[in-house]
This record gives sequence, C-alpha cells and structure tokens, in this order.
Amino acid sequence: MSKIIFLGAGSSVFAKNVLGDCMGVAALQGFEFALFDIDHERLKDSAQMLNNIKTNLGSTVNIVAYTDREEALRDAKYVINAIQVGGYEPSTIIDFEIPKKYGLRQTIADTIGIGGIFRSLRTIPVMMDIAEDMQEVCPDAWLLNYTNPMATLTGCMLRYTDIKTVGLCHSVQVCASDLLKDLDMPTDNIQWKIAGTNHLAWLLEINRNGQDLYPEIKKRALEKQQTKHHDMVRYELMHRFGYYVTESSEHNAEYHPYFIKRQYPELIERFNIPLDEYPRRCISQIADWKKMRVDLINDQNLSHIRTHEYGSYILEAMETDQPIKIGGNVLNTDGLISNLPTSACVEVPCLIDASGVTPTYVGNLPEQLAALNRTNINTQLLTIEAAVTGKKEHIYHAAMLDPHTSAELSIDVIVSLCDELIEAHGDWLPKCK
Repeated sequence: MSKIIFLGAGSSVFAKNVLGDCMGVAALQGFEFALFDIDHERLKDSAQMLNNIKTNLGSTVNIVAYTDREEALRDAKYVINAIQVGGYEPSTIIDFEIPKKYGLRQTIADTIGIGGIFRSLRTIPVMMDIAEDMQEVCPDAWLLNYTNPMATLTGCMLRYTDIKTVGLCHSVQVCASDLLKDLDMPTDNIQWKIAGTNHLAWLLEINRNGQDLYPEIKKRALEKQQTKHHDMVRYELMHRFGYYVTESSEHNAEYHPYFIKRQYPELIERFNIPLDEYPRRCISQIADWKKMRVDLINDQNLSHIRTHEYGSYILEAMETDQPIKIGGNVLNTDGLISNLPTSACVEVPCLIDASGVTPTYVGNLPEQLAALNRTNINTQLLTIEAAVTGKKEHIYHAAMLDPHTSAELSIDVIVSLCDELIEAHGDWLPKCK
C-alpha cells in the first residue's frame, strides 16, 4: 500500500483541506494516509475528523495515526510538512514581544524580519532531523513543504539534504484573480506569469485574450488608494516599482524598509498596516478552535469540497502522469531567475508529472524587482548559514542585513536584540557557537 504522511496533522483545518482534497482523487484511492503530530490529543481529533470525511466521500484510503515519526515515515511515497516549532506560546510571543521592547514592530513575522529569522532557527534543525529519518526509511519520497519560512526551510533542504523537496504557498494561485476581483475587473480568460521569491514573487504579466491588463489595473489601483482599504502596501509597491506582488500587504509591510518606521508613525495609518496581526490571529484561532472543535471533530456528516491547495493536484499529476503547472519553490539552480543568486530558493512556474517537479527558466526579472528580492535573499541565506554552522555571528549577520530591522536599529542594538532572543528561546534553539 502506498503511503502519504502528513507531518503536523494536529493542524486539523489544514489537514482537512489537503488530505480531504486527496481523498477525492481517484489515483490516490487505496493509499495509507499516515498522520503524525507531537500533540497526541490534536492528532486523535484529526484522525476522527478525517475518518468522518472518508466515510462520507466513499473514499478507500486508510487513515492511520502514529506517535512515532520514523514509523509514520517508513516507506512513504509522499511527505506533506505543515509543522510549527514552538507554537504561539512561547515562541510567537517571544518573536513579537522582545523586539517590541527595542522599538521594532512587526505584523506577521514568519518569513524574514527578526521573527522570521528565529522561526527559521527553531525549525531548520527539526527539518534536518526529518530529512535524516526520511533518508533512512523513505529516501525516494517527495517532500511537499508548506511550513514557513518557506524560502529558508525549502532552500536548506535542497542544499543540505538529498531529499526531493518542493515548497508550496497559498498565494500564487489566487494572486491574479484576487487582484482583479478587488478592482472590480472580470477574471475570465486571463493568463498570468509569476516569479520571484516566496511571498515576494511578482505578477510579471497579466492579460486577457492577448490584451495587457496592467494599464487598467494601475489606473484603478491609483483611484482606490484615495480611500483606506486592505491592500494599500501592495498597491503602493506596484505604483513605485511597476508590478504587483503575490503576498498580502500585512506581510509586505515588514519585508521592506519603507512602511513601519518609528520616525514616521503616520505611515501605519496611511497604509492601514495591522501591527501585531499574527498574534491576534493566533489568539482568535485558538478561541475559535475551542468553539468549533466539537462540531468539526464529531460531525459524522462532515464532507469536503476540493480546495485550490496545490498538494492534491501535485500528487495526482505524479501518479497519473497528467501534467499540471504550479508556482513552486525550488533552488535557483543554473539561474532559473538569471539575476538572482543560484543559492537562493525561488518561486517559479514548475511542470509536474510522473517524473517529478521540473522548474521553468524565467530569465531576468526587471532589475528593480530583482533588487528587492536580493534584500530578502541576503537575510535568508545568512539565516541558513547560521542554522547549519551553529555560529552566532551569522544570526547577527542575518539580522543586520534584514531590510526592516536594519532600517530601525543600530548594529549594537541588533546584536543585543539577537542575544536576548537567543536566551529567551532557550532549548527551542540549538546551542550557538
């Protein structure tokens, strides 16, 4: 029996979306769906929920919950990774509250920035352990990584392990249609091209039946900027740099040095920037889960409609050899994006079929876009260097090169902030040299 394993299966709603999608795929019937999570209560909840969906969809998959990761991985064909190391408490709280003492504010803190750096440092060692287990018990399996920080985790796996890995995000496939909907433009018959780095990939082309839609998009976006709305940072970036970016405005507010600035507090109001957004979401999700848990887990009539998540479509294409195109995170080998470093993890169009993941060549990005990507790549590469060498100096380097952190704090203060974060995380981080 072929096996798909979901790491982090205690994330019940996301497990429902990805594995619920897979249950409806004919080519995946008869597979074992192995579930693993370090929270055994949440693991049990997810298994019960997924069994209810299985019954109502008439699926023939076999759902098995494991408390031993190596056994869960054994003989797996596909590994879906959705772990979060450290959780909301203590780690997310540490990532936000200590920088706030230094006057450094954040919105999401899961990609780069000081929060993204330390989330990477917590997670990369666990990912490397998973890779070691996979090398022992399922060396030919594909790893589909959904965990952030996407570029650092996927890049580290591709550079320092032999595990076949592709990183998957939620924003690429809905970027173009969501932009058009927001500007009251039709979404039918559109063609688009996206490339860059995760959360900072660019809508390079968008047209309908051969007609370039960007002139009308930019006109309407400038008009919309006259009143407050949810996407003001991305519209400003498009106005100044010429292209729309995949990930949300709350994310992009902290990827650049322009928007969250102590010297210009009026920018927060002007661009409608939700500081401390991720902790608020965590608190809300925890409260919502307590309310919805009983209904979701115990609903014997629970069913599922396939979502836009890439996971099930990738597995279906690999199993059936019916090709699809996705936006995937892969190593920039041979310069897929010519004006970005080959050691970077990039997000580019990829062909998926029975042979696996084949990234496509993009060439040069417009130079201003490549320059913005490089500012984030610098921090990503130094974060990976810190994780694989264990050297504290590279943690400092990563933070000193981060666009937002370096725009707000002096070198001495950045070092002090990193030291306090290292101490506060304690055993969640490996010992630094």
